[in-house]
Amino acid sequence: MFLAVTEVCDRFSTIGFHANMITYLTQQLNLPLVKASNIVSNFNGTASLTPLIGALIADSFAGRFWTIIVGSIIYELGLISITTTALLKSLHPPPCPSLVDCKEASSFQLSTLYLSLFLLAIGLGGTRPCVMAYAADQLDMSKSCVESRSWNFFNCYYFILGLARLAAVTIVVYIQDNVSWGWGLGIPTIAMAVAFMVFLSGSPLYKKVKPGGSPLVRVIQVIVAAIRKRKAVAPEDPSLLYQNQELDAAISVHGRLLHTTQFKWLDKAAVEKYGEATDSSAPNLWKLATVHRVEELKSFLRLLPVWAAGILLVTANSHSSSFNTQQARTMDRRLSNSFQIPPASMSFFGIMTVIIGLVLYERLFVPLVRRFTRNSAGITYLQRMGIGLLFNILFSVVAALVEKKRRTVAENHNLVDNPKATVPISVFWLVPQLSLHGMSEVFMAVGQLEFLYDQSPESMRSIALGLFWIASSVGDYLGTLMVSLIHEHTGHKNNWLPDRNLNKGKLDYYYWLVTGIQAVNFVYFVVCAWCYTYKPLEEVMEEDSVSV
Repeated sequence: MFLAVTEVCDRFSTIGFHANMITYLTQQLNLPLVKASNIVSNFNGTASLTPLIGALIADSFAGRFWTIIVGSIIYELGLISITTTALLKSLHPPPCPSLVDCKEASSFQLSTLYLSLFLLAIGLGGTRPCVMAYAADQLDMSKSCVESRSWNFFNCYYFILGLARLAAVTIVVYIQDNVSWGWGLGIPTIAMAVAFMVFLSGSPLYKKVKPGGSPLVRVIQVIVAAIRKRKAVAPEDPSLLYQNQELDAAISVHGRLLHTTQFKWLDKAAVEKYGEATDSSAPNLWKLATVHRVEELKSFLRLLPVWAAGILLVTANSHSSSFNTQQARTMDRRLSNSFQIPPASMSFFGIMTVIIGLVLYERLFVPLVRRFTRNSAGITYLQRMGIGLLFNILFSVVAALVEKKRRTVAENHNLVDNPKATVPISVFWLVPQLSLHGMSEVFMAVGQLEFLYDQSPESMRSIALGLFWIASSVGDYLGTLMVSLIHEHTGHKNNWLPDRNLNKGKLDYYYWLVTGIQAVNFVYFVVCAWCYTYKPLEEVMEEDSVSV
């Protein structure tokens, strides 16, 4: 519960800062749309790259607890810094309500912003790969125990995050748009401080798993040993390969990996030559590896092609949040004569879809499908991810059609040349695409987290969850490149993504492009899923061992 409260406050502060960031950059710092959107995407990319470094530190020597502590402190400093940019007039340009001939933020003001974003990205590198894995450490995540539970850890975890996101995009975004950016960024800063104190207060109760040494070193050792023995002949009987349960005890607490027939050339690392292993001392691991260590590398290599399918998914979605917010800003957002929905709060519908979808998935979909598949989880991780990819393709198709409709209405009412005008079309036209995107998260995002956690070696789980963010990082950078190229090469008069006036653009063409990219990516994923082999594991029980 301490970790749940911590993560709710943490995610509330993260989403509260990030959800409306495009508005802060375009309305407060007066940056052009494409430049602002690229800053958001580049920040996402950097903040998704640092978790791999944090994961390596956690799994190698620091442990997850201390990595979370240090990451939280740095992240809090970043929040304080960016809140200061909103409070001090010298750190942002004068307002420009007309959106014409606006004075952009100066180099000094942008430098302050970039420093803040850098601190936030470094801090997220410590928390993102570790909090979920640390929460899972508190539970028995063996296959037999997971199957016996009536609830799914990852569904529950994502559900809790959904509640935090919901609060952020309603409360915080409203304050940012209607009260002040000082309070709008100050509240997430306070929430993160609360999260840190709650996390510390639960420290005596946590189960702290000791790091098993650098997984990167073990991977290199296996490769070096295999190269050294490249001329050796691996035995037909895998039981003759070198095994040492005592040596592997620290990295196989919940089970030992069994031999597989894929990547057979790596088996040569476990071919034992005379004198390499004795009862009195551990072998030289640069010359001889255990079967478990060889299979660690094999497991990691097997999941990489499937993991890579998430990169183009992120590429396609990298700017959708920013563009959805800008679309909403041009549409009729009135709920009454005195209240308008803040543009960034439209993500409420996607998040609500995630929350409701996870409950329906857990309580209706899984029990129903289980009757036909005989699978305790209803469907496999890969099937869940594939359904998520299909939902995301539908999201892009609907987004393209809705944007075409919005722009047509603007043309019919002669509003194309007026960027401040409200196009007489309800903002609720965006709800279907946001809901489809939410369903994609229910299946793809949660399914990918489950897949990476379950199919990675237990000593590499922080790194595996770090891979989830690396896919986001590479995807965001590719998304930035794609948007920049589109903006540069689609001309000045008919630019798909204009700087200030979305009514003059061709945003629907962009959505059709990413639809095509996702269709190709789906075919690639199906091929990878078809060829994938799930890892075999011998679970460690108190009295005996059970193969699963």
